[in-house]
Amino acid sequence: MSEGARILILDYGMGNLRSVEKALEHVGASAAIGSDPDVIGAADGLILPGVGAFPRAMERIRATGLDELIAERAAAGTPVLGICLGLQLLFEGSEELGGAEGLGLLPGTVTMLDAPGLKVPNIGWAPVRWERDSRLVAGIPSETPFYLVHSFVARPAAEDALGTAEYGERFVCAAERDNVYGVQFHPEKSSAAGLRLLANFAGICAKAPAAA
Repeated sequence: MSEGARILILDYGMGNLRSVEKALEHVGASAAIGSDPDVIGAADGLILPGVGAFPRAMERIRATGLDELIAERAAAGTPVLGICLGLQLLFEGSEELGGAEGLGLLPGTVTMLDAPGLKVPNIGWAPVRWERDSRLVAGIPSETPFYLVHSFVARPAAEDALGTAEYGERFVCAAERDNVYGVQFHPEKSSAAGLRLLANFAGICAKAPAAA
């Protein structure tokens, strides 16, 4: 299914890149790590990982010009998948550490997880309920557990919500609009279900229009 798809994991200095690359290789995808504009332009799919604070991540992304490159590729129809902080960066902005603007590929903002009486960050496995059908989650039953580590959550438009989980509140942990996808959980740390999701993304990339 993933044959021929060239997936680039974007390197801007924040994120567990090698674990994502290894997971993609495990499902037979052609994966690489980098930030070179020519390589980004030739990729059939982009993955935006991320661990850490939203404002610092956006500083690094803008400093390297990745914000414009990601926007150009997304506008051209290239599939983009944000993972963990990478999901949050796809939105218009975050209130974390005083606030910062995001990539704006998805409408909505990122705010603190509302979990009164519970420890934050939320760390651990949680069942994810799919709110609609999607090629990204095909073959993964609703309420399958995925692994999460986060203190903030994205607040997307209702029609962009793909999956939700519960920790103090029911929050969106997977989003999708056209060719832009994002998951708050870590598929590379979520056993067979996470590998299936990455394999599905590779399949989406293989079926996308070839890069110019």
